[in-house]
Amino acid sequence: MLFESGQTIVFIGDSITDAGRRAEASPYGRGYVGLVRAILLGAYPDRRLTIVNRGFAGDTVRHLAARWDEDAIGLKPDWLSVKIGINDVWRAFGDNAHEAVPLPEYRATLRTLLMRARAESGCRLIVMEPYLIEPDRADPMRARMDEYGLAAREIAAELDAVNVRTQEAFDSALNSSEPAAWADDRVHPNIEGHAVIALAFLRAVGFEL
Repeated sequence: MLFESGQTIVFIGDSITDAGRRAEASPYGRGYVGLVRAILLGAYPDRRLTIVNRGFAGDTVRHLAARWDEDAIGLKPDWLSVKIGINDVWRAFGDNAHEAVPLPEYRATLRTLLMRARAESGCRLIVMEPYLIEPDRADPMRARMDEYGLAAREIAAELDAVNVRTQEAFDSALNSSEPAAWADDRVHPNIEGHAVIALAFLRAVGFEL
């Protein structure tokens, strides 16, 4: 397992990371971050890991850029896990299309933020790909999301970051189930959907029972 004794892991992203951490489920949320924390601390109590959740519902990379110094670099993480991109795409398909983030901007902003975090805090990086819980790859939103996911994957490879292939995890689950089993809107997971994300994360960081 990649996490060493005494390390701090900061998770930052949108509503999937937030998962109520600023409200009734403070401070870790009722989603994948809380699940990852519970499993890691239960399996490795001697490592005394610190988990910090800085997800914020509705965020795009633009929002991350505005709070990056305080909620990422300023926390001096040993590991920084970033999961962003769903709103950057999703808003192009709703009533707030002007708030969608074009792919070139998404790619450039995410790369810049990650490079700054690594240079200024010395942290190691974890890049979680955005996803849509939709098996039809010709679906317009799924096709667009795949482009953003590929951009995140390429940046992870460029920066020697751990890459969490969230879309692949849901695609595997969808081989034997329907999207509604994991989320009502193809985006915001139920607890089982968050477990899919948590397991993908844990596999990527080398967790073993």
